[in-house]
Amino acid sequence: MSTLDRYDLPITTSSPEAADHYIRGVDLVLAQQYGPEDALTAAVEADEGFAAAHVALGMVRMMRGAAPQSRESMRQAHDTAGGVSKRERQQIEIIDLWVRGEGHKAVARLREHLAEYPRDCMMIRLAQRLFIRGCSSVGSGDANFPPVYYALLSSISPAYGEDWAFYGQYAWANHEIGLIDEGMRLAQRSLDMRPDNAVAAHSIAHVHFETGDPSGGADFLGTWLGTLDKRADYRVHLSWHQALFELALGRQQKVESWYYEEIEPSLRRGRLASLAEGASLLWRMQVYSGAAPTLPWDVVCPLAAPAAEKAGVAFGDAHAALALAGSGDHDALGRMLDCLQAEAGKGNALAGEVMVPLVQGLDAFAHEDYDSAVKHLGPLEDQIVRIGGSHAQREVFEDTILEAYLRAGEFDAAEAMLTERLSRRSTPRDTFWLGRLEAGRGADDEAQGRFRDAEEAWQTADGSFPELDILRRMARN
Repeated sequence: MSTLDRYDLPITTSSPEAADHYIRGVDLVLAQQYGPEDALTAAVEADEGFAAAHVALGMVRMMRGAAPQSRESMRQAHDTAGGVSKRERQQIEIIDLWVRGEGHKAVARLREHLAEYPRDCMMIRLAQRLFIRGCSSVGSGDANFPPVYYALLSSISPAYGEDWAFYGQYAWANHEIGLIDEGMRLAQRSLDMRPDNAVAAHSIAHVHFETGDPSGGADFLGTWLGTLDKRADYRVHLSWHQALFELALGRQQKVESWYYEEIEPSLRRGRLASLAEGASLLWRMQVYSGAAPTLPWDVVCPLAAPAAEKAGVAFGDAHAALALAGSGDHDALGRMLDCLQAEAGKGNALAGEVMVPLVQGLDAFAHEDYDSAVKHLGPLEDQIVRIGGSHAQREVFEDTILEAYLRAGEFDAAEAMLTERLSRRSTPRDTFWLGRLEAGRGADDEAQGRFRDAEEAWQTADGSFPELDILRRMARN
């Protein structure tokens, strides 16, 4: 027996109660809200033979990093798959590939699946997850994944009409390829239709980040987060965005409050997200100030330790390298490099072409050997996208490359990076970096003008910026 879900797709269950729980659970997945696991568990309790609910549970559990529970859900999905529809069988196949660590195969099947069933919106949520984790190619990462994901969603957009969940997903695809205004329009429309949609709120935060508007971003997200259940896993990632806004505004105490109250790794479950958010925030604070961050590395570093013993997902390993380099654990960083070189020797192009030089460059940067850092990191400017993640997540590596150029006196390369960045948006920090570039070239008058502009903007922002201390030290010298 089957009924229809919210997208008029048949779901195989004999229980109307189970179907209601399932539909509610999928909507909570699509909104990144708290409670999908409870709703889907209720669905399988109402109908133990409900394969689609088991597979959705497998997806939710895998998304929060609970691989053993996810595998158990997938076992139950296989055991109850007799008599289900072709679409439901394909869902089981695709999510099972992901759970087994074959994400690139899952992406290939997903693209075929969405061409056949474009309104299977839960699978679009999975597609984004796989694309940003670098699963869109076999082992080599994909420098072109944002436009590929955008093209995928564009191809199926006519199937949706006015749908809050699709608009939320499509917004992310738009702003990640630079279609900022359209990304904001879609996200705002999604939020108007479903105000608790965290996916849409996330895209609005990205638009404020990409346009250099931390004040607007902090105002929006700080207010919106007040409505989000504190138990929602996605709350931590959105709090990381809020901490970046506060950092850009120089509100050091607020950065620390967001970290300790919402982000600090012991507060949440998934290792990869905890590592990425904690390490990137602390590394930014260290690079911007030229000194150790006021927040401690000791809680983040244990999450990085497995990367020193075995190569894993590139996105996670890249952030593990930040933690190990930032905390000065060069022995572990050396072991990590050995693992990555071994992977490269087996033909892993992503390890050899991106991860090995990234680790070497971060190690050199931490040793203040900026010439070597530039040698390793410079060629990664256009390749770092291959590790996955959003642009906001990858910018920590771009900032490090730019800082390495400036510290090594590679001013032409720094200027090229800044010119491209300033073509997208301007921030006081970019202006400060431009002043350092001009000072390094001996253009003192131009440099002082940039420094005055940056200082005025920072002081207007009523924040406390470590770069102001650098400016004062430069003035004394």
